[in-house]
Amino acid sequence: MRCMSEDHTRVQEFFTSRAADWDARFPDDGPRYAAAVAELGLREGDGVLDAGCGTGRALEALRAAVGAPGAVLGVDVTPAMLQAAVRAGRDRWGRLLLADVARLPLRPASLDAVFAAGLVAHLPRPAENLRELARVVRPGGRLALFHPIGRAALAARHGRRLTPDDLRAEANLGPLLAGSGWHLTSYTDEDARFLALAVRQD
Repeated sequence: MRCMSEDHTRVQEFFTSRAADWDARFPDDGPRYAAAVAELGLREGDGVLDAGCGTGRALEALRAAVGAPGAVLGVDVTPAMLQAAVRAGRDRWGRLLLADVARLPLRPASLDAVFAAGLVAHLPRPAENLRELARVVRPGGRLALFHPIGRAALAARHGRRLTPDDLRAEANLGPLLAGSGWHLTSYTDEDARFLALAVRQD
């Protein structure tokens, strides 16, 4: 097993301390997750990855979208978050795996889509990490970068202001995705949600 980087250690520490009450802190997000999954355009039998799945709040909606023939995989780098997902019974909707999105134990082009909630801001090397997500998705496959509140609302929650270098700003995210094997097709940044949809380039 390779050593965790300092960046990933910080991510683990951040989420480990919050895992136990994560769902209780955000009890009303479920419908927003389901609506975002619906826009991913999954079909019965698809294979989908929930990258940085946390406590697994998207897994039930992902399973409903791909049906029994489909494959749902939830990956997270923080054991405590996966343990919280199991305690909540969400492991029945998909397979949970402790893994780093920087090096996924998956074959190239083995999936149809990736759903990622709140992930981008925690990626230590965004371009490289998004390329890894592209590697495991077939050409024409889809990516959803989601957050249950928009950038401005999230910044206000954390007592900070948005800056022009914010990675999730459309002017920054579009080129980042384009350089990482994706084409941005839809961008929504409202108080009630952030959702960027992209397609895997050939």
